[in-house]
Amino acid sequence: RWVLKLQCKGSRNFMSALRRAVEEDFKDKDKHRSQGIYLLTTGIPDQETHIVSAYVAEACRGFDLQLHVCLFGVTEDIDSSRIRPARYANPTETAIAFKEIVKVANGRFHWFGEAGIFESDDITMIVSEMEKANNYSQKCSFLVESLKQRS
Repeated sequence: RWVLKLQCKGSRNFMSALRRAVEEDFKDKDKHRSQGIYLLTTGIPDQETHIVSAYVAEACRGFDLQLHVCLFGVTEDIDSSRIRPARYANPTETAIAFKEIVKVANGRFHWFGEAGIFESDDITMIVSEMEKANNYSQKCSFLVESLKQRS
């Protein structure tokens, strides 16, 4: 169910947008089996990470709400209206903060930039599954070869 588009014009007031989504748009949580919030962002929230994480953990408790983050790396720290964000962090610090936030929300983290994909939980899971499949395939091959030698 797609509900709304949250914008934090001129800032990254993540807490305000998240409160609106959780307290207004997801207030009928008993009617829905699964709900997710997708945050598309270019930088760290205005609020401290531990405060955001605590709120997200509390908001997600009690029903199946997940917060997923897509961080888009940009080279410019000032947006087109020349407004500086209230809080600044370099791209690596921003990624670390969002990974902490999505962890408490059982969500997924994706980090993209002009050069491509820097990190993606989905891609990491796929690669892990491929490595497992390759490992099982090798074990099966060894087993078949062992059985051939016995006969």
